[in-house]
Amino acid sequence: MLKELRPAVVSFLVLTLVTGVAYPLIVTGFAQVFMPKQANGSLIVKDGKPVGSELIGQSFSDPKYFWGRPSATGPMPNNATASSGSNLGPTNPALIDAVKGRVQALHDADQGNTALIPVDLVTASASGLDPHISPAAAEYQVHRVARVRGLPLKEVQRLVKLNTEDRQFGILGEPRVNVLKLNLALDAVH
Repeated sequence: MLKELRPAVVSFLVLTLVTGVAYPLIVTGFAQVFMPKQANGSLIVKDGKPVGSELIGQSFSDPKYFWGRPSATGPMPNNATASSGSNLGPTNPALIDAVKGRVQALHDADQGNTALIPVDLVTASASGLDPHISPAAAEYQVHRVARVRGLPLKEVQRLVKLNTEDRQFGILGEPRVNVLKLNLALDAVH
């Protein structure tokens, strides 16, 4: 029995050291050396303190800020530990009611805006954590943000353009605006 037990114990210890200690240390070291920003959560730092991540959306409801995509994480919005979609189909009454409520909130915040509301302002992404909105969603909000902040419309449009990211490698995805970065740029104007 010891003859059979010894190789099993040795294999267990060697594999534990290789896969449980050595491999994670090598991968972590590689990531810290060659891509430290990504390895540390792609944090956005303001005045020496992290204010968020480039990869996880934040909720903004103040009219002076651009609003991001609604979050499907519950019970708290943009909760990275609860990442998931709502899993509600397009004819589900709960989804229809949620979209109607979001449309009403946008109309209440900017009563004079009669433009069509971009879909990404009223529907959550599959992860429920999307930090980006489309340029159309940003443009929809430009007049409200400029009016509430007392900024020239052209200045707010310029900030949107500066914070619009192109397709990755020129072909993947769509142009997008990181809401947190845009709102930080707005705060820096004053």
